[in-house]
Amino acid sequence: MPIITVLVSPHAPVSDLESRVAAVAVKASTERLRKKPELTSVAVRRIDPAHWFVGGPSLAAQERSSVWVEIKVVDGTNTKDEKEAFIADIFAGMGDLLGDLHPESYVHVDEVSADAYGFGGLTQERRFIAGRLGVPA
Repeated sequence: MPIITVLVSPHAPVSDLESRVAAVAVKASTERLRKKPELTSVAVRRIDPAHWFVGGPSLAAQERSSVWVEIKVVDGTNTKDEKEAFIADIFAGMGDLLGDLHPESYVHVDEVSADAYGFGGLTQERRFIAGRLGVPA
């Protein structure tokens, strides 16, 4: 159910980058946030390192890579420990994939209200209530 958005700026070429980035994101959300991989969507956008700046100079000038990873989940569905483990796994996984990952690479777990978030035309709140009542959403 989560949607994961990844901006990735690799300093060196990485074969099959987008699918490998998506695999890291899905694995972490499944293992650390208990999200169903079959309901997880990932959008990956590659950014030229010459167009990503950290502390002034571009990543290209620093010869480093970076990522911005944002996942949207329903508020209250994950603990602080789970979110912390997700952030650590994403950082480690992206570091393994990209090499010299800039420490100013970010992961954001965006907790959204169940009545304002959903898929397939239904909110997560509606799905939750229907599940409790044992009726179709």
